[in-house]
Amino acid sequence: MYSAEVITPQHLTRKAVISIRQSTPHQALSHQESLRLQYALTERAQALGGAPEALEVVDTDVGQSAASAQHREGFNTLVGHVTLGQVGIILSYDVTRLSRNGSDWYPLVDLCSYKGGLIADVDGLYDPATANGRLLLGLQGTLSEWELHTMRARMTAGLLNKAARGDLALTLPTGLERDPLGRVHKDPNLEVQARIPLVFETFVPRRSASKVLAFFTANGLRLPRRDRFGEVVWQRPTIAAILAMRKHPAYAGTFPYGRTRPLRTGRAAGRAATTRLAMEQGRMRVPDKDPAYISWATFEQIQTMLRDNHAEYDRNKTRGIPRPGKALLHGLVYCGACGHKMVVQYKGGTEYLCNYLRQQYRVPVCQYVPADPVDARVVAAFFEALSPLALDVYTQAMATQRQQAAPLEAAYQQQLERLRYEAALCERQFRRVDPDTRLVAAELERRWEAALRELTTAEAVAAQRVQPTDTAAGLLAPEVRTAFLDIGRTLPDLWSTDMLSQPQRKALLRCLIDKVIVHRVPRDAVQTRIVWKGGATPTFAVPVTVGAVADLQGAVAMEQQILTLFAAGHTDDVITAQLTQQGYRSPQRSQVLSSTVRTIRRTHGLMQQRHPSHPRHVAGYLTVPQLARRLGVSPHWLYDRLANGRIQLEKDPTTGLYLFPDQPTTVEHLQQLQAGTCQQVCVRAPTAAIHTQEQGGTC
Repeated sequence: MYSAEVITPQHLTRKAVISIRQSTPHQALSHQESLRLQYALTERAQALGGAPEALEVVDTDVGQSAASAQHREGFNTLVGHVTLGQVGIILSYDVTRLSRNGSDWYPLVDLCSYKGGLIADVDGLYDPATANGRLLLGLQGTLSEWELHTMRARMTAGLLNKAARGDLALTLPTGLERDPLGRVHKDPNLEVQARIPLVFETFVPRRSASKVLAFFTANGLRLPRRDRFGEVVWQRPTIAAILAMRKHPAYAGTFPYGRTRPLRTGRAAGRAATTRLAMEQGRMRVPDKDPAYISWATFEQIQTMLRDNHAEYDRNKTRGIPRPGKALLHGLVYCGACGHKMVVQYKGGTEYLCNYLRQQYRVPVCQYVPADPVDARVVAAFFEALSPLALDVYTQAMATQRQQAAPLEAAYQQQLERLRYEAALCERQFRRVDPDTRLVAAELERRWEAALRELTTAEAVAAQRVQPTDTAAGLLAPEVRTAFLDIGRTLPDLWSTDMLSQPQRKALLRCLIDKVIVHRVPRDAVQTRIVWKGGATPTFAVPVTVGAVADLQGAVAMEQQILTLFAAGHTDDVITAQLTQQGYRSPQRSQVLSSTVRTIRRTHGLMQQRHPSHPRHVAGYLTVPQLARRLGVSPHWLYDRLANGRIQLEKDPTTGLYLFPDQPTTVEHLQQLQAGTCQQVCVRAPTAAIHTQEQGGTC
């Protein structure tokens, strides 16, 4: 399209903006000729009729990629000028240099069309307001975006092919090094080679990164790490460092690629965040490529342990690490009604609670199950399954302890050797320095003293360590050894003692039990199914307590039995024994209580013979409640005066009651005491003589 047909005086009265961009800082330094060609566009702008004072060069995007306009200050400035109607023509050496992203390119074309702006390059001049101009600009925008994709595909094709062979030079973890020929070897430092396997060997029996950290901290051991220059440094162990070693497949001799993926959370969030993928979601994996510290089977076992240890076991369906809580089946219990994992609630007693549907849909809780009876029944089943195995746990534990002690002792010796070398190196550096350079000598002397202090501390710790004797290593008393060898029969006795902690009890249960499914259909029983590791699934009912007799399954039948037996003349104790033998029970006990029989009997108005120890009526006398009704006062008023001595009367030795003579004078004198005209009333049995004391007198 010819310039004379497109450019109007209205375009010439506005700015002519020249956009200059290079994709990377390296191109800006090495491709200087390209920059000169772009700056030469000022001459083309003047040739199109633009005044020199109306020219504006925007070169703040030099070194910025056109894949996105989010961080391009120059492009955003250009869009702002176009939006305000200040730009008549935009010049670029190639219109594809303006943007290689359709979501940025097409809005700019629409703005130029609406505001009457033109776009030009060395090949032509385009008017976005016309159909031909929009067609050409749209095609060039699509081609520029496709060209960016093809360039990226060409660059990554060789990288992916190299990664598929395992030859791509990725950053290696601590303990592995790459020689000048590109081959991977173990770190030549023998202490590093021994310390990394010790981390994995310590994790397998302890099953927790925090326990590994506690082990290394208690023994004063450090972990090899890399600083920002790639050098190996010895640092205090941390949870992050231990977990990073646990999750890196390079320690199992496997080359991984594609363990992370960019995740865009929105344009306002800035650059794409990097999320780490699960091991099975990685792009590619080349086994047995590099020297291994552990086997691949051990690495997969550790990954399984880490997934089980995840704290959010309710969402991730993992069992979690055994914890000191009271509930023994924590992490193993599933709801028999909906199939989701149940959580533990300790408020108001230990309970297993299924609240998944309540969290998701705000419906009522699926079921509450008391934990104590279910735990007790599952533990009993565990003992029944364990008793014929005759496990030699003691021998295995001692062998494991000896295996762990050997690398630990080697780690101590290697650490001492390294500290001695560092102290000797600092000494040689200090002795070689020129004494006149006091500042350098002072710094080297400080380093030497710090190395000597660290060496002295390590040697003191090593001296305090007691080498295990034969007795400490496993030669226990014969009766103790026999007890451990017969663990299948002795474990039930040890279970309730302090020799086993709560996490140890839970770990023992998890050795044989995969999950426990509970369903509380009747209120007084929980249908429990144990899924054993071997695949067996026995089911049984566990009785639980309820709040009332009506919640019991056989409540109606038990009530009829009580009425029948009482009509036959049986006492409550006899009825209680017979009902217990027939399999009935009380709401809060596993057997029938006398109080339950008595409550049901009295509900139907059936009373046994009344005991005469507290008669309701005594001829010729009034009891305290009867006298209180005549006086119109509460019985407490009379009991209070009897207690403080204002009414003096001894209890009748036969009935044990306060008996007042049923005479008009009794009520009269007590009314005087009530009115305050009499201070004290004396009643003497058995003659029932009554005397009153006026104010200030004596009885």
